[in-house]
Amino acid sequence: MPPDSVALSALPLPMILLDHDCRITQTNILAQEMLGHSNKHLIGLHLNDIFSPKAEIDELFKRLTPHSSVSSHQICILSTRMPASLHMSSHEEGLSAIIVPEAHRVEVDQHTKRHEMAEAVARIALEMAHEVKNPLAALRGATQWLSEQDMSTASREAVEQMLVGVDRIRDRIDNFLQVGPRASVQMELTNIHTLIQDVIQYQDGIHVGRVFDPSLPETMVHPARFRQALENLWQNAVEAADNRIEWQTRMAPLVHLPGHHGQVIEIAITNDGATIPEELQDRLFEPYVTGKKRGSGLGLALVERVMVEHGGRVKLKSENGRTTLTLQLPVKREITEENQP
Repeated sequence: MPPDSVALSALPLPMILLDHDCRITQTNILAQEMLGHSNKHLIGLHLNDIFSPKAEIDELFKRLTPHSSVSSHQICILSTRMPASLHMSSHEEGLSAIIVPEAHRVEVDQHTKRHEMAEAVARIALEMAHEVKNPLAALRGATQWLSEQDMSTASREAVEQMLVGVDRIRDRIDNFLQVGPRASVQMELTNIHTLIQDVIQYQDGIHVGRVFDPSLPETMVHPARFRQALENLWQNAVEAADNRIEWQTRMAPLVHLPGHHGQVIEIAITNDGATIPEELQDRLFEPYVTGKKRGSGLGLALVERVMVEHGGRVKLKSENGRTTLTLQLPVKREITEENQP
């Protein structure tokens, strides 16, 4: 169903409604401001009258099937030559289109690059599992055998140091493998609020707030993996916060996730600690990159990997003494091929 006029005016993005011939029937204020014309002037115009190139608009229209959505990132507004993305959906009464300015497109590109990084790290982790863990296990076994033999005090101390070193390497590898792929990520219908409540542990001097949407539906996730991501978010917030952490959940009707055409849930955690330097923000999801004096730098890399497994994404916003990490999770009610990574 298309949005009614009240809902249309409340949308925080420029949106236009069209008939099945791709001619405008209604626009909201933001669309009018972006296109530089009143609603009265825009009604009746074809998309080709306000966007270019014509071939890209025609191709969008051809790809659009009933009750589907299509997108193009190669659109330009004719009146201002401003580049933009156009996201079109079909419904019984006609079509709807959301216009996303270039600034928002940069954000989408950043998420795409981060997902590519997560996949590359996962492949490295999988290779490490095959190439390193087996020889390391053999090395530890041999060292353990040596430690049980008769030897001088100096030799025993040396062997004990070898065991400590091997175990330290094994622990580092195990931590790194957490951001690797899972052969089978079995999804279950899960209450997200229950998982959040499970990871919260009260800390002295820190007030924990919750703003939960009670209408949030259960969705298919891997409970252990998703909880692990939530635990990492919680631990990061505890280490960074001055005296307040807030969890928030909500439905996100305007968020579109690639390959998903249904509802989207947002899970946000905010702390009131120091602002993360801007030059570091985009790199925090890379392995071993951290803004803390302590820590492995794998926490947010794991969160990124878990969201890739679930078809979602994670966003970071840090300004004015508040840092918020937001998970955008597709709502899925049953096991499908889409649920399997």
